[in-house]
Amino acid sequence: MVLVHSYAQAVFFSLMSMTCWGSWANTQKLAAKNWRFELFYWDAVLGLLLFSLLAAFTLGSFGAEPGGRTFLEDIQQADLQSIGYGLLGGVFWNIGDFLIIAAISLTGLAIGFPIGAGLSWLGGTIIGYITEINMTGGSSINPVLLFSGMALGITAIYLNMVAYRRLTSQRKGSSMKGIILAVLGGLSIAPFFTVTMYGIDPAFGLSGTGKLTPYSGVVCFALGAFLSTFVINPIFMAQPVAGEPVKIAEYFKGTLTSHLWGILGGSIWMLGFIMSFISAGQAPTIAYALSNAAPLVAISWGVFAWKEFKDTPEGTNKILTFMFLFFIAALVLIALSKS
Repeated sequence: MVLVHSYAQAVFFSLMSMTCWGSWANTQKLAAKNWRFELFYWDAVLGLLLFSLLAAFTLGSFGAEPGGRTFLEDIQQADLQSIGYGLLGGVFWNIGDFLIIAAISLTGLAIGFPIGAGLSWLGGTIIGYITEINMTGGSSINPVLLFSGMALGITAIYLNMVAYRRLTSQRKGSSMKGIILAVLGGLSIAPFFTVTMYGIDPAFGLSGTGKLTPYSGVVCFALGAFLSTFVINPIFMAQPVAGEPVKIAEYFKGTLTSHLWGILGGSIWMLGFIMSFISAGQAPTIAYALSNAAPLVAISWGVFAWKEFKDTPEGTNKILTFMFLFFIAALVLIALSKS
């Protein structure tokens, strides 16, 4: 299987993961304009599962490390607890994703996204750092650099919120319901990476302890997200927080192009997850912190590709410039935080 063997490689793949996670949602914009997110999501989670299986049967099985296992061999030897952690990680992430989307529909992107993304980023990094200390009896991470970088990243997300507020003269109300949903979504996503990692062999499949390789772990994660969608999405379709209810029959009326964009979106997200996961062997906390700086990429798409800020009031470009500078400084400090 393909693994990461140096910290420099881990940083590179984490940044590539950040790029994937910040880019996958563009595929919804490229689907049909009347294609509701609830319908898009069915294809996205299918893309998650299909791409995880593709990676497991290729990168996770070919060119195996000495003493390592292929995907099928790994699943056969895995214990139920390790598989359960993978499934649970997918459920945590999926619930949080739906809650943040619901929050955005109520409060607007300027409020729902920064709250949800900021909490999941900060909370997940803290959980990962504490877990790493407890599991290894210490950490090679400089906490001052790590959390200084996180502080700069959260500041950058706040500046993004300010810029979006200036963008819309008629802003959606920051209802308490939307804010609560964003907080709950961020808190749900925060532990997903660490929970999934609990089922992964620290030696990445070389110790034969019943735990999973990273490639088997992401398949379990994707399966947890896929199966939980059959419980979560029908609820949001029947009782959407914004808009009219959506019937499942509408999914089958979608064009082939719209379905393919959703599958591609899920595949891009899963590619990012795989790159982050195989990087975690070198520095799990830093891999999560760098990968989840995805708002930088998402905002870049909005600014440069979709021209979302072209009609903003004077002074907005200055806010965006400082936002990008804070984000870049955050990434540098987080990458340098490994002693």
